[in-house]
Amino acid sequence: MCGAVTVEVAKVADRMNACHCSMCRRWTGSAFVVVHGTAEDTTFDGPVKVLSSSDWAERGWCDACGSALFYRTKHDGAYGIAAGLFDDTAGQTLTIEYYIDRKPAGFAFAGEHTRLSTVETLAHFGISEEE
Repeated sequence: MCGAVTVEVAKVADRMNACHCSMCRRWTGSAFVVVHGTAEDTTFDGPVKVLSSSDWAERGWCDACGSALFYRTKHDGAYGIAAGLFDDTAGQTLTIEYYIDRKPAGFAFAGEHTRLSTVETLAHFGISEEE
């Protein structure tokens, strides 16, 4: 929001996802919509703060204005980068909604894409129980 942090992604993955888990909704005020980058191809510069939000992931934000920047998995360093940081969300279309059974009734993303329940989301990430 303030421009104090810049992000560079050498290669943005060909997908965009939305997460409706309670942590993402509390953190962003809505679904957290992200584009993806690898640990090797993604760099942030500026006042970035990071919080370990679970045993398997962490979240980063701008320490100057508080804007949500990313979600990163600890086992491989893969990034889910806030889609709003990119013009036209880097040209990506939505491919997956996670925790669809936790989505508020008033939220509705259009189009054909995969919608995973809590159980399906955890299985997708190889998590045996919710952290």
